[in-house]
Amino acid sequence: MSETVIAIEGLEKAYAGGTRALKGVDLTIDKGEIFALLGPNGAGKTTLISIVCGIVTKTGGSVAVFGHDIEGDYRAARTRIGLVPQELTTDAFETVWDTVAFSRGLFGKPRDDAYLEQLLKRLTLWDKRKARMMELSGGMKRRVMIAKALSHQPDILFLDEPTAGVDVELRRDMWELVRKLQADGTTIILTTHYIEEAEEMADRVGVIANGELVALGRKDELMAQLGRRTFKLFLDQPMTSLPDGLSDWSLRLDDDGATLCYDFDSHAAETGIPQLMRKLDELGIAWRDLTTRQSSLEDIFVSLVHQGDRS
Repeated sequence: MSETVIAIEGLEKAYAGGTRALKGVDLTIDKGEIFALLGPNGAGKTTLISIVCGIVTKTGGSVAVFGHDIEGDYRAARTRIGLVPQELTTDAFETVWDTVAFSRGLFGKPRDDAYLEQLLKRLTLWDKRKARMMELSGGMKRRVMIAKALSHQPDILFLDEPTAGVDVELRRDMWELVRKLQADGTTIILTTHYIEEAEEMADRVGVIANGELVALGRKDELMAQLGRRTFKLFLDQPMTSLPDGLSDWSLRLDDDGATLCYDFDSHAAETGIPQLMRKLDELGIAWRDLTTRQSSLEDIFVSLVHQGDRS
């Protein structure tokens, strides 16, 4: 049975102006999983993790980390957490080694040079340990932020938009690092608006829009539940409009009328495709090729966010 490491119930955050950044969020995170929180800018992603990490004060609900209330037992809860913020904030004149060692000391951990050496080597920072932060590239600075977050050996690592503004090669390196951390037993929670990131890495995905979790589940289950297939027919002759005889199907014309598209539920007992093909034959509508495509996580994400915008 999975161990719950973070339990969030009815989480609310309202600001003085009346804006509700979070609206009754319920969420549990299990030990050892990689959980991706997807959402557009302003959806509430950073607010949620900032509350869990003790940076922002909630206005309602409860949050427990390994059973420790984040307010009533703050020190015990916060010690179990490492946070890599989106912004790169370090002392420009400190060395990499001093930056990471100081962060460990902030959590009251005893000096452990052997652990820090191992950590810096794993993050490809050992050769840069004597370099000052101002001398590092953006990608190296982000690695130092991860080292800082891991310096006190937390069980849970929060990554807020970890690959924002980094190149593709570094993004792949970051993904590989996260997998290694998971293999070591670290629980990873990342916020991102990169669909590729969630599809590549996450075990489970939550979609947040306007302060509410609009979807939550395992990545494959989410796609199975919400994914649709698109059936495309490439026509011999473009059409300017759909004939009345096709009104029983929810169809649309793409590519200036050259492609007939039909979105359908792939899990439905009746898809309607055989009947559609017979009707096209009856109407004398010729086609030269066809394809079907399963909705991606990105399609689902866009659909759910639009639903949230309308609610």
